[in-house]
Amino acid sequence: MSAFLGKYADELIKNAKYIATPGKGILAADESTGTIGKRLSSINVENIESNRQALRQLLFTSPGALPYLSGVILFEETLYQKTSDGKPFVDLLLENNVIPGIKVDKGTVELAGTNGETTTQGFDSLGARCQQYYKAGARFAKWRAVLKIGPTEPSELSIQQNAQGLARYAIICQENGLVPIVEPEILTDGSHDVKKCAAATEMVLAAVYKALNEQHVLLEGTLLKPNMVTPGSNSPKVTPEVIAEYTVTALRRTVPPAVPGIVFLSGGQSEEEATVNLNAMNKLEVLKPWTLSFSFGRALQSSTLKTWGGKKENVGLAQEAFLARCKANSEATLGTYTGGKAGGLASESLYVEGYKY
Repeated sequence: MSAFLGKYADELIKNAKYIATPGKGILAADESTGTIGKRLSSINVENIESNRQALRQLLFTSPGALPYLSGVILFEETLYQKTSDGKPFVDLLLENNVIPGIKVDKGTVELAGTNGETTTQGFDSLGARCQQYYKAGARFAKWRAVLKIGPTEPSELSIQQNAQGLARYAIICQENGLVPIVEPEILTDGSHDVKKCAAATEMVLAAVYKALNEQHVLLEGTLLKPNMVTPGSNSPKVTPEVIAEYTVTALRRTVPPAVPGIVFLSGGQSEEEATVNLNAMNKLEVLKPWTLSFSFGRALQSSTLKTWGGKKENVGLAQEAFLARCKANSEATLGTYTGGKAGGLASESLYVEGYKY
């Protein structure tokens, strides 16, 4: 079916292509107030607006870090925040050639009659909200669908509900000038092996792209944010090369070449694991018609957060830690990361069961 070519079509294609620039990736700084509160409480910092602003300012003003980023996903509060000098965060990012994005979903709700499977809410006034976010300077959006692997999961109901939801969100974004990041995350929770994750990932992505096609989404003006194909959290680990092979194979079978970029979520992997796995994918010598990059939250921020500890005197050191992760992941998008930029903190697991964003 033909894609919808609205008044923003050229702009959507241009912005999606720019975000997918090799060597650059996305910082996911769109944690909800509740989620950022958990991060701050882990370093004994109170969850108040000034502390949330201070953390985001630390990230966005890190010397030398922004050239490694093409986009930053913001939470609604952050979209309208300013630096302590009074400069809007949006302007700061744009001046550094980083496109601001916005989280637009409203979290997940359980699908009745399933074994804890969910669908994502947030359609109420989505078009009007997208218009407001566009006016405020956002040019892309994110919506997270969550699926899980179990004895009979993901169910057909869960797959179809989430695929159709992602497609509906995507076309509403495009009608209003925002590049939609399509995020069907299959959680790592469970004891399944890498083959089961690969099968589920292929099944979900096939359904997602069928739905996007049915709803006339312009694929050239979208990005995909999938999980990497890994064994379950309670299963023995496999090498980065195995993860790379299964992940790229699943993507080659399901994601059309019209999509300019695939930006992985880190899914609770340690900072170093996420980087090494991305690097292994980009070293694979098979045809990859899209850029393989990153859209990391925890895997870009965790060691930075712990180094900062909410103390002004630690900002410089924390920014150095953030720069190191940005540079490492930039290299991984080119397949040139050689490791060794980890340190103790970067190797710590960031896994949280049933992770809520």
